[in-house]
Amino acid sequence: MKVHILDDWYDNLRCLPSFSLLDGHEVTVWTDRAPDAAAQAARLKGAEAVVLFRDRTTINAELAEALDGVKLIAMRGQHGHVDTDALSRAGILFCSKMSKDGPSTSTAELTFGLIIAALRHLPEQIASALAGAWQGHAPLGRNVAGKRLGLYGYGGIAKVVAGYARAFGMDVQVWASEASRARAAVDGLIVPEDREAFFASSDVVSIHKRLLPETRGEVTEADLMVMRPDSVLVNTSRASVIAPGALLAALEAGRIGQAALDVFPAEPVTDPADPLLSHPRVIPTPHVGFVTSEELDKQFGEIFELIIAYAEGAPIEMINPEVWSPSQS
Repeated sequence: MKVHILDDWYDNLRCLPSFSLLDGHEVTVWTDRAPDAAAQAARLKGAEAVVLFRDRTTINAELAEALDGVKLIAMRGQHGHVDTDALSRAGILFCSKMSKDGPSTSTAELTFGLIIAALRHLPEQIASALAGAWQGHAPLGRNVAGKRLGLYGYGGIAKVVAGYARAFGMDVQVWASEASRARAAVDGLIVPEDREAFFASSDVVSIHKRLLPETRGEVTEADLMVMRPDSVLVNTSRASVIAPGALLAALEAGRIGQAALDVFPAEPVTDPADPLLSHPRVIPTPHVGFVTSEELDKQFGEIFELIIAYAEGAPIEMINPEVWSPSQS
């Protein structure tokens, strides 16, 4: 099959052990971002199967209708950025592997790394050392032990982060759905009396929520404005869980001391003057929570298995099975 892989911006996938699963197929890897749907459709002319790199490309009705000859879209995980109905109307099978193997430790590791980087002012310390100012002009760091970590959301990744935090001597509290707060209490974590107390009493707040219609913008400016001036906000989840402009407003008001962000409202962020990217109290990383060799090999191995199953005439993990017929493969 002619397989096109989109948005491998770091050109890493060809180096993964799992890439050999596509031996025997004609594979094209795109390492840059198409500017619009028309350009994307032109790139994919002749492709039979298209692999999505998470949510880096949105499949809307315009693009779905323009995918001439494409039989299969394959990816892994949540797929709110894919118009499944539009793919069905276009007769394109959509398969997505919904992993049940447990949370991503790579994202949890980055989350805790950002917590340490913020509390110890590591970016400033590194810049000071490189400038020849040994123990010079960087702010004084603070211990991780003894601080209170607030987990906003309590899914699989948050639970792993909680374990790391407790190992470092942090107190951990949770604000989430009623059911998740009950699970957190059973796990021995602190559950504050209300939402305001959660934000006001946390030294570090870490966001761990999926972006759904009901979670979009649910962390408000009012939430952030009760945080302490020396507090830290970490977000390795989705930027749009925080209301538009709320984080920048809280930083400018001095109600959050620092933010450590792996996610941004519009990605990729390529403007060095972007107000969050360039803010002096923001530690930015370019959405790499899941970008490790081990995690990518696992994720894309599962996606490539979808390609193999389709090529063998027995597709799996079908999201719109009504469009499938054996004559397609």
